[in-house]
Order: sequence, then structure tokens, then C-alpha cells
Amino acid sequence: MRQLGIAFILIVLGGCAVTRPGVELPEMASWDERQAVLSQFPEWEFRGRVAVKAGDEGFNGKISWTQTGEQFYATVGGPLGIGTVVIEGTDDQILITDEDGVKTPLVDPERELYLRYGWTIPVASLRFWALGIPGNAPISEISLNDEGRLASLTEGSWNVVITRYKESAGQQMPRTLTATNPDTRVRMIIDKWIFFER
Repeated sequence: MRQLGIAFILIVLGGCAVTRPGVELPEMASWDERQAVLSQFPEWEFRGRVAVKAGDEGFNGKISWTQTGEQFYATVGGPLGIGTVVIEGTDDQILITDEDGVKTPLVDPERELYLRYGWTIPVASLRFWALGIPGNAPISEISLNDEGRLASLTEGSWNVVITRYKESAGQQMPRTLTATNPDTRVRMIIDKWIFFER
């Protein structure tokens, strides 16, 4: 009986650890189709590594991003005493939770992150760039690679270059991305993509 009880507990605990299965992305034969599919996909997440450099400040750490409709939840973790920072919200309302658990609304996220930590990330646009599509800010330049996927763009004060794609969820998705502005350089390596059906 004791062995059966232990087995039952292990089964229950194992069941709790099951994550939602991801889905395959549909075919995206053209640049226009790629933008349409990815910009409207209801729910996805990525996990990877990030290196941020701004003058003498910066860090190397981990980043995870979960997008559900317009709502996002991102964690950025690294050394230099910053612990793990949580950034969440929508384009209209963004909240940061610092390493001490203190929550602060951000009116101008890029500027306020820079003033607080000495570095910043392009919060409003990063979810689009990670997908390999333009964000919502004015675009002055865009170029595609030979396969019709985003190679680089200039959006607002940021210049974005995607140097590598990797197959994820049945399609080629960005693997290595670098975004720079006059003050900051952000480099991301995306290790895992998951797309979900609602």
C-alpha cells in the first residue's frame, strides 16, 4: 500500500509538471504573409540570453518573454546585483517589479530603465523584432535577406540586425538579434520558441 501511495504521489506530481504543447506555425510564403501571421498570432513565448551594454554599464543574463494578445510578461535576469527584473503589461501600461519585489509603473519605459539601471531595452518594440517583423514606431529603413525574411531595420532611434534564423515550430524564426541606439546595445540569442493555440 505504501508503494502504491508513493507511486500515486509521483504520478500526480508528474502530471503537474506537464507543460502545454506548442503548435506548428502555418506556411509563410511571402514577407507580407509573414508579417500578417506573426503579428496576429495569439499566444507565444521565447527564452534565451541577453547582453546589454550602455557605456560602462551592462550585463549578460537570461531573458524570457510570454505574449498573450496585447499582454506581455518578461523576465530579465543577470549579475551586477540587479537580480531578476520583471517587466509586464501592454503597450499602454507597463509595470516593473525589481529584485526586492517593489512594483513601479513606467510611463516612459526606455528612459526610466536607463535612469534606474544605466541600461535599457526597447520594451515596446522588442516583441515584434524578436518575431522578425517591424514594430509600431516609425520605420525609416528596412531590408530583407535572400529568403524574404527581415535582415535589418531602422525604427525610431534603434537599428536592428538579425544575423541568424533557426527552425522553430516548423518555420524559420530569429535566433540572433542585435538592437543598437546611440546609448545602448542589446544582443539576444533566442534558444527556444513556443507558439500556442488559444
